[in-house]
Amino acid sequence: MNRTRAALAAALLITLTAACSATEEKQTTVTVLAAASLTDVFKQARATYEKSHPGTRLTFSFAGSQELAAQVRQGVPADALVTADTKTMDGLKSSTTTPVTIARNKLTIVTTPGNPKNIHTLADLARPDLKVVLAAPEVPAGRYSKKILDNQHITVKPVSQEPNVRAVLSKVSMKEADAGIVYQTDATAAKTTTVEIPATQNAVATYPAATLRNAKHTKQADDFITWLTSDEAQQLLRKAGFEKP
Repeated sequence: MNRTRAALAAALLITLTAACSATEEKQTTVTVLAAASLTDVFKQARATYEKSHPGTRLTFSFAGSQELAAQVRQGVPADALVTADTKTMDGLKSSTTTPVTIARNKLTIVTTPGNPKNIHTLADLARPDLKVVLAAPEVPAGRYSKKILDNQHITVKPVSQEPNVRAVLSKVSMKEADAGIVYQTDATAAKTTTVEIPATQNAVATYPAATLRNAKHTKQADDFITWLTSDEAQQLLRKAGFEKP
């Protein structure tokens, strides 16, 4: 009898081990290259998505869109791409499927806590007593910033030009600069002091998403991008401050 029970226990253990192994084998990791301004909301979205898609695990690589484009051209292994502008995505047509717009974003001025320098308008950023930091011109946030400043004929001499919008926010938050221009969503997430840019002077960033043609997990990448346009994902994006696509 004891031998029979031992045999049954061993058989059960083998069955459970095989089942666990099968489950692990079915787990697919989808790598998404995403614009730095999506960092907070995508980290939140991961838990929601993985809960409803138990066979898929999401991993993100966040950076400035220009850095992501360079990674795609270099053939860095990844399955999907989400940039903060259409220009970068359009430049990768041979490497991606047809992109879909998942969100939009506006720019805002951020200042050190409490706005001690009394910054109230875009024109104030040209004041010689201010240390202003901007995203580099090759970064979407940098291009948008240059566009709105040029449109208002405002000349700003930044103390530094950063590789992504998160670096701009960090410089201001750490009081290494008096002010900077970032996306509204970044400012909201950081709960920092902001100065609104009027709609007539502002620019709207568009976020396209696409599956990469050399993706190892094409179907799963397609599924994630499709989900980003769903009501569930859009609610998360709205809550984070992004606007409708």
